[in-house]
Amino acid sequence: MVQDFFSQPIEYLKGVGPQRGDLLKKELGIFTFGDLLFHFPFRYVDRTRFYSIRELNADLPYIQVRGRIVSLVVKGDKRKKFMAGRFDDGTGSIELRWFQGLKWLQSTLQLNQEYILFGKPSEWNGAISVVHPELELAAEVNPALASSLQAIYATTEKLKTRGLDSRGILRLQKQLQIQLPPRFSETLPDNSVQSLRLMNRRDAFAAIHFPDSPEAQKKAEFRLKFEELFYIQLRLLSMKQARLEKFRGRVFSTVGDYFNRFFKECLPFPLTNAQKRVIKEIRTDCGSGRQMNRLLQGDVGSGKTVVALMSMLLAIDNGFQACLMAPTEILANQHAETISKMLGELDVPVALLTGSTKTAARRKIHEGLQDGSIKILIGTHALIEDPVQFKALGFVVIDEQHRFGVEQRARLWAKSDTPPHILVMTATPIPRTLAMTIYGDLDVSVIDELPPGRKPISTVHRTDAHRLQVWNFLKKEIALGRQVYIVYPLIKESEKSDMKNLEDGYNAICRDFPAPQYRVSIVHGKQKNADKDFEMQRFVKGETHIMVATTVIEVGVNVPNASVMVIENAERFGLSQLHQLRGRVGRGADQSYCILMTGPKLGNDARLRLKTMVETNDGFRIAETDLQLRGPGDAEGTRQSGIVDLKLADLAKDQQILQVAREAALKLLEQDPHLEKPEHAVVHRQLDAIRKRSGNWGRIS
Repeated sequence: MVQDFFSQPIEYLKGVGPQRGDLLKKELGIFTFGDLLFHFPFRYVDRTRFYSIRELNADLPYIQVRGRIVSLVVKGDKRKKFMAGRFDDGTGSIELRWFQGLKWLQSTLQLNQEYILFGKPSEWNGAISVVHPELELAAEVNPALASSLQAIYATTEKLKTRGLDSRGILRLQKQLQIQLPPRFSETLPDNSVQSLRLMNRRDAFAAIHFPDSPEAQKKAEFRLKFEELFYIQLRLLSMKQARLEKFRGRVFSTVGDYFNRFFKECLPFPLTNAQKRVIKEIRTDCGSGRQMNRLLQGDVGSGKTVVALMSMLLAIDNGFQACLMAPTEILANQHAETISKMLGELDVPVALLTGSTKTAARRKIHEGLQDGSIKILIGTHALIEDPVQFKALGFVVIDEQHRFGVEQRARLWAKSDTPPHILVMTATPIPRTLAMTIYGDLDVSVIDELPPGRKPISTVHRTDAHRLQVWNFLKKEIALGRQVYIVYPLIKESEKSDMKNLEDGYNAICRDFPAPQYRVSIVHGKQKNADKDFEMQRFVKGETHIMVATTVIEVGVNVPNASVMVIENAERFGLSQLHQLRGRVGRGADQSYCILMTGPKLGNDARLRLKTMVETNDGFRIAETDLQLRGPGDAEGTRQSGIVDLKLADLAKDQQILQVAREAALKLLEQDPHLEKPEHAVVHRQLDAIRKRSGNWGRIS
């Protein structure tokens, strides 16, 4: 049976064994035959061309030569050992060098046997050499599996020392292909296979690893990408359907006094058309009798909080309570302050619950929630602690979704017998393809208009040579009564040197902006929360002019008086991070500026990121460029989503396939909502297997 074949432990494959098996598990997460089959190549090289050694030069991207190893010798001292070999093909000879896995190589390489060598030529002391070449005994090349395009696989340094470089993994793939069952059961619905003329599954797995032509490789890739994206969409859409069928929602049938009075008396400025549209969508959802799960996207400063507050007032008008959950204490405090200020004279009891709420106050809040006297609760993770019980929770707002795990949201869900309506707010614009994949089971609303009176932030790129001019500009802004952020990168891999850069930067700024004329705060992730909050509050109150920080200020801090954001080493930040940081300024009526500082040398990707930032303030355009540059694995939040673990498809490049897959999944569920028809039994089985592997959090957004 095919399924049993897929689940066989990897160490039982010929050529693997216990030691290599352990390494494959640790390094690449390959535990079974199926995992190896799904370890797809990331590119291919043309293996039809053989060179002779006299034709070689260091400019060739890679070479393939047939010849013999005529000598092998270990050189160097204990600490810097390497192995050198000479490879001869009758027209000349080249040097081979290895710096790792020497013991293994000494025991496996054979002198004067014919090998096929593959590698990148380089020049060393005026002669051509190849470092860490791939070598295969000519006698062992299986002509049945020979292919003009050779697959190149991701591997690691540790695997290379055990002979599992790309070529070694290719050998395992060959062994696996020999053992593959002759027939695979189809996993896709017949009409998709026929209408899209998809290659059958067995042939696709052969052609993706060993294509006999570029056309076969493309067909195999399309088939396997479609299957991967089809099941992601089917899972999300069937989750959404099940939720609509199973879970009734609270019905908000009236628009009452709180909502109307707030609209007439308390609105800080008129609603934009986009805000009105989103409120209407939320009202329709909440009046339908079905439980709402909606994602609200809007750039920084687009007025999401007002929309969330008006939705919460709608819940209160209908006799329910509401809560807002923020990822950090600073943000929770800020929301509580903003919402209390917005409510003005309206008598709506609001409580704030965070990790630092004292026991007596906490007890009082718990009582108020249980007897229904507290209408709005704002807080952090503390909201999902077990003692927190509501009398009638009707509406939940989750701010900055990707900071909360799915399990945490599940525990919030359990606070109410009938599931509350859920609104997820994010200021990180998500490209359409990514939203369709991560949040494919949520309805999406977008606020794509800034409130009147907001000026677009002016963004410029400057190198260190212009630092003096930049500092003079900051002094002018401070003289006008404004405040400034200066942000440094702090990235785990280079934490020590980054902390040093931050400290050196801080000392230089204190020197260039001397006290008492200028006052400088510093905030970074290594500080205790109390110190961090103290420094933040000094800046918020206007007691300091400059805030020197790492990216801890990225999300949600609101200082309307801050008008300049300087980002040091801007080339080291991702695009979405740069955009989030820029969003810390431009919150007041003054013209705001973002200055991207870099050294003179930049790579192509970094140049494109900075160019995009200078050209546009549009978060969605930035998110699309970011997705294309970084790929979905890094795009904010996808790793935590529990849904996207793509083996082959690429959301940046495969938007059309994703669209086709989603349409096919929708069509299938329209015809057979519960996949009960006999012809859809294979799809039902496959979907169940996927659910078992990844858990079923489909009830929660």
